[in-house]
Amino acid sequence: MLYLWIKSLHLLFVMAWVACVFYLPRILVNMAEVGDVPFINGRLQLMGKRLYRFGHIMFGLALALGAWLWWGFGISGGWLLLKLVLVIALLGYFVWSGRLVKRGTALPGARTLRLLNELPILLVLLVIFLVLAKPF
Repeated sequence: MLYLWIKSLHLLFVMAWVACVFYLPRILVNMAEVGDVPFINGRLQLMGKRLYRFGHIMFGLALALGAWLWWGFGISGGWLLLKLVLVIALLGYFVWSGRLVKRGTALPGARTLRLLNELPILLVLLVIFLVLAKPF
């Protein structure tokens, strides 16, 4: 029963973090489109910073519970290693997006940011497939 509660909480925190990973780049797109309108840009930057902070908390909780599942319940396999590599790539993307929000200026173009916004969808899809199928 404890295993199911830990796994459920891990999944909840992962979902919250992935929502941040998906939404933070959308804030960047809006910042790039708004340009130099100080009130709107300032509001978007504040939203982005708060979302970035919240995302770090959710990632930390998901990581702690995932580590507990790994060590406490003996979850293992080659699929887990690949999943961790993909999660590290997602974390790198999240940190990159957060640093762009904090900087607030000299952003890539809105179109480039829109295209980059699709990258985490593919990575999350691969993570989901690995967790469900455990192919190796």
